[in-house]
Amino acid sequence: MTSGDTAGLAAALRAEVDGEIRFDAGSRGAYATDGSNYRQVPLGVVVPRTVEAGARAVSVCARFGAPVLSRGGGTSLAGQCTNTAVVIDWTKYCDALISVDPERRTCVVEPGIVLDALNRELARHKLQFGPKPSTHSHCALGGMIGNNSCGASAQAYGKTVDNVRRLEILTYDGQRAWVGPTPPDERARIVSAGGRLAAIYAGLDRIATEYLADIRHGYPKIPRRVSGYNLDSLLPENGFDVAKALVGSEGTLVTVLRAELDLVPVPPYQSLLVLGYDDICAAADDVPSLLEHCSPTQLEALDGRMAQLMREEGAYLDSLDVLPEGDGWLMVQYSGDSQEDVDEQAHALLRALDRDEKSPRVAFSDDPEREQKMLRAREAGLGVTARPPDDRETWEGWEDSAVPPERLGDYLRDLKALFEEFDYDHPSLYGHFGQGCVHTRIPFNLRTAEGVAHFSRFVERAADLVSSYGGSLSGEHGDGQARGELLTRMFGERLVTAFGELKDLFDPDDRMNPGKIVRPHPVDGQLRLGSTWRPGTPATHFGFPEDDHSFNRAVMRCVGIGNCRSHSGGVMCPSYRATREEEHSTRGRARLLFEMLNGHADSAIQDGWRSTAVRDALDLCLACKGCKSDCPTGVDMATLKAEFLSHHYAGRPRPAAHYALGRLPLWARLSRLAPALVNSALHAPGLARAGKLLAGVDQARSAPVFAEESFTQWWRAQDREQPDPADPRTVLLWPDTFTTYFHPAIGRAAVRVLEDAGFRVAVPTEPVCCGLTWISTGQLDAAERVLRRTLDVLAPWLEAGTPVIGLEPSCTAVLRSDAPELLPADQDVARLAGQVRTLAEQLVHHAPEDWRPPRLARQATVQTHCHQHAVLESDADRELMRRAHLDADVLDEGCCGLAGNFGFERGHHEVSMAVAEQGVLPAVRGAAPDSLVLADGFSCRTQIEEGGTGRRAVHLAEALAFALDGNLPSEHPERLADRPPQPSRRARWATTAALPAGAALGLWLLRRRA
Repeated sequence: MTSGDTAGLAAALRAEVDGEIRFDAGSRGAYATDGSNYRQVPLGVVVPRTVEAGARAVSVCARFGAPVLSRGGGTSLAGQCTNTAVVIDWTKYCDALISVDPERRTCVVEPGIVLDALNRELARHKLQFGPKPSTHSHCALGGMIGNNSCGASAQAYGKTVDNVRRLEILTYDGQRAWVGPTPPDERARIVSAGGRLAAIYAGLDRIATEYLADIRHGYPKIPRRVSGYNLDSLLPENGFDVAKALVGSEGTLVTVLRAELDLVPVPPYQSLLVLGYDDICAAADDVPSLLEHCSPTQLEALDGRMAQLMREEGAYLDSLDVLPEGDGWLMVQYSGDSQEDVDEQAHALLRALDRDEKSPRVAFSDDPEREQKMLRAREAGLGVTARPPDDRETWEGWEDSAVPPERLGDYLRDLKALFEEFDYDHPSLYGHFGQGCVHTRIPFNLRTAEGVAHFSRFVERAADLVSSYGGSLSGEHGDGQARGELLTRMFGERLVTAFGELKDLFDPDDRMNPGKIVRPHPVDGQLRLGSTWRPGTPATHFGFPEDDHSFNRAVMRCVGIGNCRSHSGGVMCPSYRATREEEHSTRGRARLLFEMLNGHADSAIQDGWRSTAVRDALDLCLACKGCKSDCPTGVDMATLKAEFLSHHYAGRPRPAAHYALGRLPLWARLSRLAPALVNSALHAPGLARAGKLLAGVDQARSAPVFAEESFTQWWRAQDREQPDPADPRTVLLWPDTFTTYFHPAIGRAAVRVLEDAGFRVAVPTEPVCCGLTWISTGQLDAAERVLRRTLDVLAPWLEAGTPVIGLEPSCTAVLRSDAPELLPADQDVARLAGQVRTLAEQLVHHAPEDWRPPRLARQATVQTHCHQHAVLESDADRELMRRAHLDADVLDEGCCGLAGNFGFERGHHEVSMAVAEQGVLPAVRGAAPDSLVLADGFSCRTQIEEGGTGRRAVHLAEALAFALDGNLPSEHPERLADRPPQPSRRARWATTAALPAGAALGLWLLRRRA
């Protein structure tokens, strides 16, 4: 389409479609690729508010001749969710469970509903949708139907095609109908009625008749055949099921508007048996024997290579700990109506295999939590293998082939021989072995012409290999562009011709997701990288040590898995959960940063660091760092955002909030001149409003109140002698800005607890700062200066190896993680990162053996700070709370939504509160009235206290100190912290009258600092 045609199309869509119509560079860049090796920049994006609006969008596109691509979670691994087309994203609004019929075990859904969300709604009926891909937390049912998704549970419940009853479809030229099984008399009735639907059914009948023998003999008789169109569903013995024939067509034939699904009961009891083998091939050899003696719910496998990667990456170690001995494992899960039943199934298999439950190569569990640990290792396969620690790039392309289970062992040996022939060293092999489906990621070189040619030759040879075994090119992920060109090697020319006739019947103008499956783009075309990829190599502030010191490699950590689009659990990605916008997911932002590298001539982002599209996408990133831990490949969007902002604003004015909030430690120190006056000014009518406007702070926020006496002022007033840094009992308490100037009681409490544990506490005598606020606003030159000054102050303590105890998780995380990345060559930074500990780590791992924390003996609702979750971990905190006899309910409700400066900045308040209301605030409101509310993070405490919960959160140090002093009351423990009161109304009015000169002075100082 020409630019004029595209502009006209966009205008027509905006005029006629009830939805969000986006043809801007940012939206197009965010949807330019999926989870595959391929990339095509779309024409535009439509986010319909209703299914009817989505249908209308297709109609408008047809009028302009624009290609259409329906998209769900965008996790496809074969390139079927990337195209130069109008992308229709159904997931934001069209996600309803329309109806449920518990008696018939069916439901009707819209295409955008996420599988886990659907199953949560079905749980009250004790029903679920059977197929469960590893992306179940964020894959959409429309996408599952498009790809014929499977997952581990397909062992018991089959593929998506086996669980679809009817589909409401829309053709590109406007024919809309419900389709499903169609007996001959109904087909005759449809054909006799005439019109477009009659032509479709007559054409289907002709294809099924003409190619009857080819279909019966040309489709492999295996449980995991996903490649090709489902022409076998049109066979007479299969009920001429048009719905099933369209499942797995990847949006190339029709648009699915609604679906009627079959449901299965949720199994009340499960058990898991894990068997160890010498290697993965030996495990595969045993699969036929297992299937002969049992009918498991799942029969999964993983190899020693994956276990090795997990150990090297320090990931899922708790999963590995519960695996038996071996270098390859089969995981056999049973489901049933009683625990005795599922246990007996496992024991019966052991007897049949002549194995003993007590053997070191056997692990059995009927404990759901332990089972999940075991299965988590297998489910993590894609993330673990995507970025091996040896810095190789691994890619899709031959990641889901399938063969008859009885031939699996031999196929794996031949496949490994092929890897060796092509010098693709040691890819991990795992997958759904009970159905003969093998997953892997291969270190293809997709950056050079020679490497791409090598890749093409490999997949051709691999296609011939799997076909020789009577297998399928794809056993789960579909064909798309990755395998479309190879289909003749599996099906032969006649059946591929039949596929083309089916395509022409539904989509004669080839406007539905063109270039996939039928008349496909070459397997080595439209690559995300490719031999013509020429990205820039920008100099950066951060060292990116885990990414070969390359900003580009850090951006490319995102491989499109899409866990950042999950709706619950963990921390990642709060802004996506609030907005349901692709560009506000970690993945969407990574895609835009990739486009910003400008490696392709058609890159959506052409203005580099100055890009407003990238800036706007990053604007709602809370810098929570949840992605650093929750993303399977460890994307650290907070660091990427800080790096981007530093370049984006280099040499030009920044937003006001960067000066006001980004330099908070400076203003906090200045507040010591007259804290009461400052507080009155910050809360005085009129003046406070003007101050927020000047500072870029949202009017809905109240300024935090400065303490009358800071922690360091209190410390100096104690007139204590600083202990010897070399004394093994000495610890240096880090006086972070938030503790020191806003909540000094926490610092005092920490001193009390540390001294009770036998430590000698020191506090720096000169100002120190980790640079957090400068880093989060991208003022990285200033952050480096701040850190270097801090290192000078800390030199004696660093040389002596003195432990540095952090109280504020965000500052502690900077010292442990961000600072070494910002100053990678500085040995003192490395020393500091190695010496910094949380209070809980110090007390649990380094306190004298005879020390016991005070007994709190009460319930506690605990909000873990995002940076603690992502960088510091909280195992020590859990153990300390256990020793203190706290019955801790550690929330898994995501980010609090304030996230340092984010929630204070103008324009962020609505998103900040939406994030908080999704989990944290309701959980705190629901906490028992007599329980403690614990939150170590300043942001978390502030959000809880200002979020209408009626509760005041305390730091763990405060709770322990109060218990030591025996002052913990039985009621309203949330009011223990001695937060400074807000100034009275009279004081605020007095300040309003007395401070015009002060305001002018503050403005002058702000500008001088800028």
